[in-house]
Amino acid sequence: MSLSLCPWVALVALVVLVQGGLGIAFTKVISVENGGPWGDWGDTEFCPENTYATGFQLKVEPHKGFFGDDTALNGIRLLCSTGMATANEGPWGSWSYPLSCGRSQRLVSFRLRVEAPRGLWDDTAANNLDITCSDGTVLEGQGGLAGVWGNWSVSCPFGWGICGLQTRVEPPQRGGDDTGLNDVKFFCCA
Repeated sequence: MSLSLCPWVALVALVVLVQGGLGIAFTKVISVENGGPWGDWGDTEFCPENTYATGFQLKVEPHKGFFGDDTALNGIRLLCSTGMATANEGPWGSWSYPLSCGRSQRLVSFRLRVEAPRGLWDDTAANNLDITCSDGTVLEGQGGLAGVWGNWSVSCPFGWGICGLQTRVEPPQRGGDDTGLNDVKFFCCA
């Protein structure tokens, strides 16, 4: 590389570093391995700039009985230190009571309760979500009871917190077996 290009390389590196300060580059994705298989990943949604998630709400359809088409978990909303972030969501259910960490705490890890595919029987995929606060407190979601809890995700690095999410949601199947929300990824910010 010629020496005349060195100042330009330094300028490009500085621009990337400054963009990272806006929450673009300094993120880490945390996920779990037991998410459901149906649907598409929606857009990523973040808390307002320089804020972290301190709580959450779940959008859940109650159990509909033996002959109903259950979908269970349909949405996740992050409650940020100012504002909120809601990713792609299914059309069924209503929002649960908000759950929040203690003062000055952030969300840092999670686990998902998922029902495995059931063949000809009614599938629900994701049913519930638990999230850990930075002080170790576990916020237990108020979702469905079907399926099993998977392992906890890795935690955000020390001093970081969850600041965004992306969900995998199956669209309505028009007479077929609906599942709603299948999986989620959270983003940690410095």
